[in-house]
Amino acid sequence: MEEIYRSCPEFENNDYILRMVSQEDRLDLLKVYYTTENRMQQAIDYWLFEYNRQGFVRWTIISKETHEAIGTIELFHRDAADYFTDCGLLRLDIRSDYEMSDKIIKILSLIIAPAYRLFHCSKIATKAIPAATERIQALKNLGFELSAEKLV
Repeated sequence: MEEIYRSCPEFENNDYILRMVSQEDRLDLLKVYYTTENRMQQAIDYWLFEYNRQGFVRWTIISKETHEAIGTIELFHRDAADYFTDCGLLRLDIRSDYEMSDKIIKILSLIIAPAYRLFHCSKIATKAIPAATERIQALKNLGFELSAEKLV
């Protein structure tokens, strides 16, 4: 797993690029996180700090159509005394206009397969609130299953 923290891989398909987050993303990411530029800068600094201490990886999602950062993906390996041990925990934050099943599938399909190897995990977990019907449909299409287990 250390290799991902030595050199963050990039992923790309016809529509999106996933690459390590950087400060140059901050203005675009304001449209995702609805915060101030200063607060966004601090968040990115924190994400880079966590990467350097091998806490998690945060990729920026770039739309090839608009050349804008339209969100981020965070991933890390979790070991714990519960169901979600040996697990890659994935967080997807995207602009609301990209919160559509087909777009989510195209974005997540870039990272899911390599995540097992990169994060040495036997499963990947993410969350979706019940109202996020497009996200839930995308996750089902990608093979995710709703779990009754709770993350402790």
